[in-house]
Amino acid sequence: MDWIINLFTNSESVAHIALLYALVIAVGVLLGKMKIAGISLGVTFVLFAGIVAGHIGFTAPTNILTFVQDFGLILFVFMIGLQVGPGFFESFREGGVKLNLLAASTIFLNVLVMFACYYIFFDTSNPINLPMMVGTMYGAVTNTPGLGAANEALNAIFADGTAPTIANGYACAYPLGVVGIIGATIAIRYICRVKLEEEEEELNANESNTAAKPYLMHLIVQNEYLSGRTILEIHDFLKRDFVCSRILRGTELIIPKSSTTIEMGDKVYIVCAEADAEAIIAFVGIKTVVPEFAEQEKTKQMVSKRIVITKSSINGKTPAKLHFSSVYGVNVTRVTRQGMEMFASSDLPLQVGDRIMVVGDEVSVNRVATLMGNAIKRLDHPNIATIFIGIVIGLIFGSIPFALPGMPVPLKLGLAGGPLIIAILIGRYGYKVKLVTYTTTSANLILREIGLVLFLSSVGIKAGANFAHTVVEGDGMLYVLTGFLITIIPILIIGTIARLRFKFNYFTIMGMLAGTYTDPPALAYANASCSKDAPSIGYSTVYPLSMFLRIFAAQIVVLFFC
Repeated sequence: MDWIINLFTNSESVAHIALLYALVIAVGVLLGKMKIAGISLGVTFVLFAGIVAGHIGFTAPTNILTFVQDFGLILFVFMIGLQVGPGFFESFREGGVKLNLLAASTIFLNVLVMFACYYIFFDTSNPINLPMMVGTMYGAVTNTPGLGAANEALNAIFADGTAPTIANGYACAYPLGVVGIIGATIAIRYICRVKLEEEEEELNANESNTAAKPYLMHLIVQNEYLSGRTILEIHDFLKRDFVCSRILRGTELIIPKSSTTIEMGDKVYIVCAEADAEAIIAFVGIKTVVPEFAEQEKTKQMVSKRIVITKSSINGKTPAKLHFSSVYGVNVTRVTRQGMEMFASSDLPLQVGDRIMVVGDEVSVNRVATLMGNAIKRLDHPNIATIFIGIVIGLIFGSIPFALPGMPVPLKLGLAGGPLIIAILIGRYGYKVKLVTYTTTSANLILREIGLVLFLSSVGIKAGANFAHTVVEGDGMLYVLTGFLITIIPILIIGTIARLRFKFNYFTIMGMLAGTYTDPPALAYANASCSKDAPSIGYSTVYPLSMFLRIFAAQIVVLFFC
């Protein structure tokens, strides 16, 4: 029996460490599925399973726990950034400035509430209390990099090695901080009388509006101005993007090129963005139904086929640069990306994983299929090289020090902020440097979830060792109470303003608040509540600035007030 006792007690053993993480994660995930009052914490419960393990002494060396915690966080935020990168800048233009202002206001309120609690509940003559409140605040907002920045600043002030151990305040406030963020977010839902079904419908409607939804129509040419004009000339004059995939002239079916001329009475099959349909109809002629198209297509062996882009050489190229009509004699009318169908505008950058609708004769369509790759099995393999290249660049970027006057410790974006920003940039612009960023949804989710549970379990195990001791003795319960106030008061104020004043979608608010508190569990809860990417986009929109401000605020408070 010695072998099994050794397995559970020898903390230096690799098998022991693997067993520790496996048990904590498995128990946490299973218990997280339990619902209380209709609410479940999901993978967030892994944190509490870790606290229990740490409390009973089932732990691992601190350096191992720290490594696994940081690596899990890096993996988690990188996969989020890679997923939301393509739509990140568009979302920032639409409402990102307001979201970041709300996030900055939340951080400012966190600091104000911390000082209010300090002056109300604590003895201000004791020099230890304010540093402990700083630790409590960073536990309340679940921001480990801020805690590290505060520790570094304290070590600069207490050069003799007598700096207070503010991690105890952090440990007291952190678990209830996680619950408080989620609980306060749920409270906003009831305060503002939000209905989740209506919020989902709003996201669906906005998704349809922001994407260039394709519109298909048959028209009879009745505008005399068009007679003898080429499709390119019409396109340039109208200033609206469209694809003319087929022309029926009498009994002749034509696959047009940009140089093909239009004649009066031609029956044309046009695909355009839904918003441009009325203008094109008014300019060209009248809508009609043309059953002859189907008959002529059979005669000429015309086909419409969806082709999957799997060749990395196509990544980032536009339909205009690929010259589908002039070189291959086909037309591309629609693009399906991550379940969303878009009009194939001439300047739309194509990506690996896109499905394009190609119209032409069978031989030409097959040639285009070969050009695009059309090998679906290739998409089953995630592009591991891109992920780790991005992490390397992100870690270097996050380690760059930003020196500010009067600050003994340079500011850094850290292990999470750097990889997140680089992942967003790679997701949006990676094709420009020949990086294939496509990963299947399942691959992205599993890597993200693995990173999250590794992070949560490590934090829980580390906090659990001293958690009960800190709470029972001294001001532990007061740290828990003040931490809870620091957590919920700013959320209730800013979340309500974001909803009632700025009319943000509730799921976007959830993501914004999770990003402001740099809290992966809150984001996991938000993502589980919504079928869209709104929480992740809200999270990523405010996360970089929030991370910087959290770190900056920690050093400002310590250096100027402690």
